[in-house]
Order: sequence, then C-alpha cells, then structure tokens
Amino acid sequence: MIGYRFLLPAEEEMTEAAIFYENASANLGGDFLHDIDHVINFFRNHPLLGERVDNELRRAILHRFPFSIIYAVDSDTILIIAVAHHSRRPDYWRERIQG
Repeated sequence: MIGYRFLLPAEEEMTEAAIFYENASANLGGDFLHDIDHVINFFRNHPLLGERVDNELRRAILHRFPFSIIYAVDSDTILIIAVAHHSRRPDYWRERIQG
C-alpha cells in the first residue's frame, strides 16, 4: 500500500464539505469523511485503477456523495489534487498543477 498526501486546497475542500454535511444532518459529515477514507484506501492499493483525466491525473468518484477525488500517482505516493464537487466549474483544479 502506497502513501498519500493532500494539497492544502484539496484538504480545505474536504474539510469544508464535511462541515457542510455535518451542519445539514448529524453524523453526515462523518459519513462523508468515511467515504473519502474508503476511496483513498482502495486507490492506495490499486492506484492505477482510477479513471484517467489526462496523462498524469486520475479521478476516483465517491460512492455516496457527489464528489470526485482528483489525484496523481508517484512511485510511492498518491497526491490528492482536489476533492471536487460535481457541480463546480469543470477542471477548476488544473491551476493547482500548472508550472
């Protein structure tokens, strides 16, 4: 199993969404975080199974929530670029990997 880490904006997106869901309904924020954890752990074991977004990036869709995890795979790490809501502007997170 390889390691993983979040870019700061991706971690902030995850936290903001968890707070939103928790405010909407008790324990829903925890359910959201559990779904993220489940998906990340699956792709830590099978990092190349995510849908290709381009040559270097992949997408993993959450099971219960309208979010995708956008990530890059290095030899020993998954770098999480975004925790992207499906209703946000497409590809807004690309600026995070430019340059």
